[in-house]
Formats: sequence, C-alpha cells, structure tokens
Amino acid sequence: MDTTAVAVAMDTRPRTIERRWLGRIAYREAWALQKQLVERRAAGAIPDQLLLLEHEPVLTLGRQSDPSHVLATPQLLAARGIEVIAVERGGEVTYHGPGQLVAYPILRLADRGLLLRPLVRALEAAMVGTCAALGVEAGRREGHPGCWSDPDGPIPRKIGALGIRVERGVSYHGIALNVDPDLGDFDLIDPCGMPGVASTSIAREAGRPDEAPSTDAVERAATIFAELLERQLGAG
Repeated sequence: MDTTAVAVAMDTRPRTIERRWLGRIAYREAWALQKQLVERRAAGAIPDQLLLLEHEPVLTLGRQSDPSHVLATPQLLAARGIEVIAVERGGEVTYHGPGQLVAYPILRLADRGLLLRPLVRALEAAMVGTCAALGVEAGRREGHPGCWSDPDGPIPRKIGALGIRVERGVSYHGIALNVDPDLGDFDLIDPCGMPGVASTSIAREAGRPDEAPSTDAVERAATIFAELLERQLGAG
C-alpha cells in the first residue's frame, strides 16, 4: 500500500470555516439566515460557516422542552418585549440577550469525519478556553452539556449553554456564552430546564458583577472562541 497516497487522501477534507461577526441581531433574522446557510452548505455551494453574534432579548424552547420552565408570565414578557420561540435544536429553555456571545457553527459533519458528540465536546472546550483566556476558570459538568463555573463544587454555576441540530448532515444552532449579560434576566426561566440552577457570567466570575452588557466585550470573546473552535476542529 502506498502510505503517502493514503496520507494525502486523508488530508483532503475541507478545513476552512468562514467566520461572520453579525453584531447584535434579532433572533428570527439569525434563525432564517442559519436555515439558508444550511441548505447551501448541504448542497456544497459554500464552505463551513461560523456565525458569531449577540441577540436582542428572547427565550427559545428546544424541541422537547417543557414550557413550564418559563417562569415569567406572558404579561411580563410582553411588557418587556421578549418573545418565546420554539425551535428545532436540542436542549431546554434558554435566554439570549445583550452581553451574551452566541455562536452558530454550520458544518457539514461528514466532510470533517465528525460525529455529533465530538462536535459537542469541541464546542464545550472552546467555551472553557474562552473563559480561561478572559481570566475565569470553567469546565465541563458530566451529564449537563455546556460550560460551568465550579462544575464539581457544591454550587455549580452555568456560564454557557449548548444546543445543536443536524439536518441533511449539517449542524446548526450552537452555544451561548455569558460574557457580561444582565444576569437578572435569567430569573425569567429555569435555565436549561434545571430549577434552582445558578447562572453566572465571565464578568461576575472575574469580579466585575456590575459590568453592563457590552457588544465590544462580546466581539472580543467571539474572536477568542472562533480561534479555539477552529483549533479543536483542525480548521484553518
């Protein structure tokens, strides 16, 4: 067997991931964009994509989520202009809003020889690494996807959520990492369907609990996250 030929063949997988920083964008607009890109990626018309952004305040429900984990009344949500949207991803109810990094990887998994679980691990590792780069220790919590502060301690605090969907072999939806959101907004829900779970942020864990949501801070975190995820996936 010609091992050189085998090595070359193994190295022909597409590695480029096109990043897009979208700034602050309404959820439905980004959702529609994801679906368009999934169709184009499945058809091979574009390379893999990574959308990086923050959302206006919104609650999203995963496809098997329990609406009772939305704690706020419809009247309160309406008064604050917060919509509740049922979506296709896995996972439970999630809050998105200013000061939170959202990343949507649109990847044709087979082209990278990638299964769903390794993708989840790569996303978790990139969140953990982003926290570390910004001076905050975080980690995985077995059985609870996402990113956690003090994951093995007496009071684990959720700093990042994760929910993925795969259609036609292409991933979409993704992660939400709390950079410096208003943590009071998480009182609207049982985060990820877990009553009593504490939500936290990079700002709070770094000793800046009064830091206001900042799109600039989210963009800085987005650059770090993208580089770490690309490294995890062997992209570049």
